[in-house]
Amino acid sequence: MATEIDHEEIIRQLTAKLSEKYSGVDSARIGELVREEVSALAERPVQDYVTVLAERAVKKSLKRAEK
Repeated sequence: MATEIDHEEIIRQLTAKLSEKYSGVDSARIGELVREEVSALAERPVQDYVTVLAERAVKKSLKRAEK
């Protein structure tokens, strides 16, 4: 039996976590990036790693933007 994933909760938690870590970046921008990544991953058959994969992708994007 598959566990239901609450993508909105993942978005809220990741946005809060990354907004704290990247305080110099507008939290609305972080929220947009998180939403984009979670939405893209939501269509994948395996949902177990959505949080980790989305977080890594957003961090990578933010680090690229810093350069």
